[in-house]
Amino acid sequence: MMRRMRIRPPWRRRNAAAGAGSANGLTLDGGAGTEAGAHNESGASLVTPVPRADRFTSQDLVVEAIADVGSRPGRLVMTLAGTVLGVGALVATLGFAQTAEYQIARQFDAVRSTQVVVSPGSTETQSGGSVATARLPWDSVERVERLAGVEAAATISELSLDGDEVTTVPVNDPSAATIAAPRLMAADPDLLDVIGSSIVTGRMFDSGHADRADRVVVIGERAAERLRLNRIDRQPAVFIGDRPYAVIGIYGEAQARGELADAIIMPTATARDERALAAPSELQIRIAPGAGELVGEQASLALLPNTPENLDVSAPSASSNLRQNVQSDVNVVFLILGGIVLLAGALGIANVTMLNVSERIPEIGLRRALGATRRQIGAQFVIESAVIGLLGGLMGAALAVVSLVGLSLARGWTPIIDPWVTVGGVLLGSLVGLAAGWLPARRASRIEPVSALRGG
Repeated sequence: MMRRMRIRPPWRRRNAAAGAGSANGLTLDGGAGTEAGAHNESGASLVTPVPRADRFTSQDLVVEAIADVGSRPGRLVMTLAGTVLGVGALVATLGFAQTAEYQIARQFDAVRSTQVVVSPGSTETQSGGSVATARLPWDSVERVERLAGVEAAATISELSLDGDEVTTVPVNDPSAATIAAPRLMAADPDLLDVIGSSIVTGRMFDSGHADRADRVVVIGERAAERLRLNRIDRQPAVFIGDRPYAVIGIYGEAQARGELADAIIMPTATARDERALAAPSELQIRIAPGAGELVGEQASLALLPNTPENLDVSAPSASSNLRQNVQSDVNVVFLILGGIVLLAGALGIANVTMLNVSERIPEIGLRRALGATRRQIGAQFVIESAVIGLLGGLMGAALAVVSLVGLSLARGWTPIIDPWVTVGGVLLGSLVGLAAGWLPARRASRIEPVSALRGG
């Protein structure tokens, strides 16, 4: 009987030969192989593993999110505006708070912490009034200048006008408007140096004027404006009652005693002769920073060794509670303002991201139909919001630093900002973006492919 033969197609024969060669330890290219055709004698793989092409990695997710953010420049600018303003406002307010805190601290250190005021104590009378329990000696300045930490000192006294008017021209005009009289004071020649003021025009009276009890005065800027005195080259005079006093100088406002800008000051010796001054009212002392407590304790002993408790001493302490309270209040106010603005920026990101989801419903449906999972869709929108927040944080922090430096230079301040504030602003922008994108991402992940592609 004749046997029937099966003829295989060429491709089947090649496949069979390849399989036989592999089974015998040979490859098609004549090389030696193993039983599996894929391992050598040591068991190492000869075939480079190839990742699955349909796997959507985290790197692909980030690249896709960044590409989508950059594909809409107009929308990106609109979304960044809220983040830039929010983060920028927060960083700027914190920077301004630190700068203002430094300015406040410097003012306290430069003025308040370098001034000590000694005045006689007082006690209440049965009639409800008060009477001084002591008097400052006339040589108070010489007594305290020997103390450690004292840089300068001067006595200052407030004088009573006793019904006298202060005018520049002794004219009795009933129809003229009534002008409030400036305060009348008496002081030592070193007063302006002690309180941190200076002469604007003219000169300060000196020890010669004081020794001779000359009728000379210096006037504060506000008092000079009230009396319409703006120049002294013509040797003007002010009349206190019917007695003329030559105006030899106009001084500016003092940091330590701002109320003296509205005063007329004459030498203490002149006040003793002309106004019957019995004793100095106060002793103003300028001290070295940090010497307040020491000078405050020693000044009363130097002035009244037997009864130092009868003197009131106003001296700054090493740790000023007032300074700390002011700094704390400034920080709280700026933090509240920054938080409110940042919240507004977060709401802006959320609104724009939600609008972005609504416009991209067909795209989301197509991605879901092609195999994208809910997690991948949601993660893409969260990453997009985080990228927007990061960009907004960078731009906002940079804008805040530039604004802080510009304003500080314009005001003559020293810009102060902690570097961690700017870094924190950038990170906070990213966190705000993540938080703001969570709800829109959740909505996007719940979109079904069928309803999205149908337009529903």
